[in-house]
Amino acid sequence: MGKKWYNLFVTIDQAEQESRDETPSAAPGKAAGAARSATQTIAEIASAVAAEPKFTAPVSNPTSFDEIYQAAEIRPPTHGYTVFKVAEMLQSEHIRNLPPEVKRSSILVALDAAGVKLREIIEDAVRRDRALDTYEHVQQKALEELEAHKNEENRQIEAEIERLVSERRARIQSNNEVIAKEKDRFYGWQLKKQQEEQRIAEAVSYFAEENPITTSGGPPPSSPRPGQGP
Repeated sequence: MGKKWYNLFVTIDQAEQESRDETPSAAPGKAAGAARSATQTIAEIASAVAAEPKFTAPVSNPTSFDEIYQAAEIRPPTHGYTVFKVAEMLQSEHIRNLPPEVKRSSILVALDAAGVKLREIIEDAVRRDRALDTYEHVQQKALEELEAHKNEENRQIEAEIERLVSERRARIQSNNEVIAKEKDRFYGWQLKKQQEEQRIAEAVSYFAEENPITTSGGPPPSSPRPGQGP
C-alpha cells in the first residue's frame, strides 16, 4: 500500500522502548533504524490483511461509505475502537493542538487503558482503505463498460443518421429530377401551344378585325378585308 496516513499510530511502544534504550552518546543511525523498524512493522500488519476484500452485498448508495464497509463485511469491533474513533480522539479539544508526539502518546495510553492493541486499529484502517480502493475499481470498471456501451450506441445512431440523411438526399434529388422533367415537358407543350395558337389566330385573322384568339405574343394584327385599302 502506498498510503502512509496511518503512520501516525506507528508502534509507540516500540519507539518508546528504542527511546529508553538510547543514550546521549547513541549513534545517529540508531534512530533511523528504529524508524525503519517501525515502518516495517506497519508493512507487516498491512500485509497480514486480506489483499482484496470480498463484497457480499450490492452497494445501492455509492456515496455512503458505511454501506461500502458493510458490503465488504467490515464490522466495528466489540470494544468500539476503529480508525475513525481514533481520528475523532485526535481532533479532541484536549489534544488536537498538541505536538504529534504528544498526540500519539495520548492515543496509545487511551488504547492501552481500553485493552485495545494498536495493531487492531491499523488492521481496521487497512481493511477500510482496501475496501474503498476495491470499490473504486468496481466503479471504474462499470464506468468504462458504460462508456464503451454508450459509445457503441452513439456510433450506431450516427450510422443510422447518415443512412437516413443519405436516403433523404436521394429522395430530394429524385424529386428535383421529377420537377425538372415535368418543367421540360410543360415548356415543350407551351411552345407547341404557341405554335397552335398562331395557326388558329392566323386563320381567324382573315375574317375578324379584332382577332379573338390570344397568343403568348399577343393577338396578331387583322388581315385587311378584300376591297379595303390600307
